[in-house]
Amino acid sequence: MATGPTQHVIVDGMRLRYLDTGPVGAAPDATLPLVVIPGHTARIEGFDAMVPALAAHRRVIVVDFPGSGYSAKPDREYTLEFYEDTLMALLDALGIDQAIPTGGSLGGNLVLRLGHRFPERFPRLVVWAPGGAWTARPWLASLTRRLMGRRTFWPSVAIQSRFWYERDFPGRRQALDETFAYYREVMSPGFVAMYWGLAADQVGHSLFDIATGIAQPTLLCWGDQDNGANMGDGVARLRTLLPNCEFHTFAGARHSLETEIPLELAQRINDFVSTPTIQL
Repeated sequence: MATGPTQHVIVDGMRLRYLDTGPVGAAPDATLPLVVIPGHTARIEGFDAMVPALAAHRRVIVVDFPGSGYSAKPDREYTLEFYEDTLMALLDALGIDQAIPTGGSLGGNLVLRLGHRFPERFPRLVVWAPGGAWTARPWLASLTRRLMGRRTFWPSVAIQSRFWYERDFPGRRQALDETFAYYREVMSPGFVAMYWGLAADQVGHSLFDIATGIAQPTLLCWGDQDNGANMGDGVARLRTLLPNCEFHTFAGARHSLETEIPLELAQRINDFVSTPTIQL
């Protein structure tokens, strides 16, 4: 269950589900809201353990992107740019001129791409284990698009899920069971198109190509057991390319930090976004 009541808004003709929460009784001030961007196929509920710790201090928005969660699932082409445009349209609909985007995996990829594309809208960035921290492989992206379909979905998920959580994480089995049940619930042509389309587009693009042009203060986090798809090496390289990067490693954690160590991650985010000036 999502932390607080979710709402819906029509953006570019699509129904989007989102959570908009913050300190109870707090008066509006100049504090920039946090926009939490879920990872590939993820949904608002995946941040239930982390959002309260963030929302105790500032406004927090979490969105179910098209094709995911309980938003509309049009059967269409899904790309990184489509998701970027959708988020910008949502922020405009909510009257938010500036925000601090935060996210991991696909969400982290989108955070950095948005920061590069719209620096005036996103003065600080927070990412963990971002997708795209690898060399672009257009040939693999093309192959992925040819193989995309419902029959190949479950074998692909079975392989990927081995890298989501540390094996010693006590909630691993429950988290996997809940995720697979959610997939079965929302399975549709649009969900499958989203899954393969965004997988292909991420493989076909690299954050290394834009990282040096991202000047905003950026918090880059990584769980030191997260080495699927050479994530450790990719994050290490990204760290050297980002001009204004604060780097933090979470010992013993894997890919899904928002699930494995939500409070530790939230504390690191709160510390970063509340610091007047970033000391590097």
